[in-house]
Amino acid sequence: MSVFNVKRVDRLVAISVLGSLLMVWLVLTGFDAVTQFLRQLGSVGKNGYTVSNAVVYVLVTFPRRAYEMFGNAALIGGLLGLGGLAGSGELTALRAAGMSRLRIAGSAVGVVAVLIVGVVILGETAAPWGDQQAQAMQLRMKSGNLGMGTDSGLWARDGDDIINARGTTLKQHDGVSEVQLSDVRVFTFTGDGKLSRFQWAKTAGHDGHEWILHDVRSTTLDAQGTHSTVIPAEPWRSSLNPQVLAQSVILPQYLSMRDLRRNMHYLESNGESPGSYAVAFWGRALYPLNVLVLVLCAMPFAFGTLRSGGLGKRMFIGMLLAIGWYFLQQAMVNFGTVYGMPPLLANLLPAVLLACLAWLYFRRRV
Repeated sequence: MSVFNVKRVDRLVAISVLGSLLMVWLVLTGFDAVTQFLRQLGSVGKNGYTVSNAVVYVLVTFPRRAYEMFGNAALIGGLLGLGGLAGSGELTALRAAGMSRLRIAGSAVGVVAVLIVGVVILGETAAPWGDQQAQAMQLRMKSGNLGMGTDSGLWARDGDDIINARGTTLKQHDGVSEVQLSDVRVFTFTGDGKLSRFQWAKTAGHDGHEWILHDVRSTTLDAQGTHSTVIPAEPWRSSLNPQVLAQSVILPQYLSMRDLRRNMHYLESNGESPGSYAVAFWGRALYPLNVLVLVLCAMPFAFGTLRSGGLGKRMFIGMLLAIGWYFLQQAMVNFGTVYGMPPLLANLLPAVLLACLAWLYFRRRV
């Protein structure tokens, strides 16, 4: 087969797969967005939350939904695209012309590989930014004295104190998510608006009864000047609600890889396990590989099972594979977490297993 014919074949497969993929991607993401909008309507009227706020919430989180749905869309769209070619007999013609199954599947995977570059960029830029905006909106709805800035961290008013925490991380303790504040600044003002005290603490945590500041440097301002003290830890009388704060912290899977790496480094430098942040980091890092391997392993169904099936059958098989893949990956990650398996290995094993299955198939059926 000439180079010209090969390019024509690639174009044929690419157009078929691309059209189906984009259609499925739009439907899945749109359905998820509409579902979330209906959920947000239940909060309308609470703490000044309006319908326009619900619309903004859905819009700013749409990039993250598109990122999450791309893998399923690529799988189902690939099956629909090649399934359509199989149903019309074009795949049979390509096989008769000498093209291998692997070569045809490679053309379909190539389309996904091109799209996934843009999807990864979306997942590292617009998606985390949108989730930060959405969480800040939810935080304002739950508590009127709290605010979250994308660059300056958490801000809160607590009586005569203004509190700023540059970093917030979630920790798991006895199965419960607890929030830990880092790089904490507490500004205390007098009744006439003058600064009377400034405290800086490396971290702040809630022990279930009260807040504790750690590695505290306190500076008091009075008529005689400034007076500074440094103490390892001290109780902190604050009305900040730890449960509300824990709900306001962006979940690890919604953070960018840069933010995940920063939180991992912070926890590791304090002798703590990075936990869910490490799992989320390697899940994001291996996302392109997982999607491409999943699509490649689904392509064999287009050469046999889908040839005589209609649209409904292809959709059913695609959704069945997507659900099976999701549970396999979650089970492997949870198994690794429980038994101390490195997060990289736990996230990599499902893709390696599928890649081996695909290799066996294409090796036997060239």
